[in-house]
Amino acid sequence: MSNLDLVKENMEIIGADGAHLGTVKAVEGDRIKLTKTGSGAHGGHYHYLSGGLVAEVEGNKVRLSATGANAVLFEEERDGESLIDEKD
Repeated sequence: MSNLDLVKENMEIIGADGAHLGTVKAVEGDRIKLTKTGSGAHGGHYHYLSGGLVAEVEGNKVRLSATGANAVLFEEERDGESLIDEKD
């Protein structure tokens, strides 16, 4: 059983440093779909995180292997594109 098998709706997602990143909406394939709330400038639609970032599931929390500041750099759009503008 992979760590993604343990991830359930409404679990809190935290970085390796304990920083809150969001809440699980669902697991879709090998990615975690986050709820729309708290999406900041990119609000109004869903963001995704790779399941490969999951270090462990502890209680009602999904702890990632990356810190909160680094994990947001790995957020993806529905089509798998990065949120980072590569032109910058």
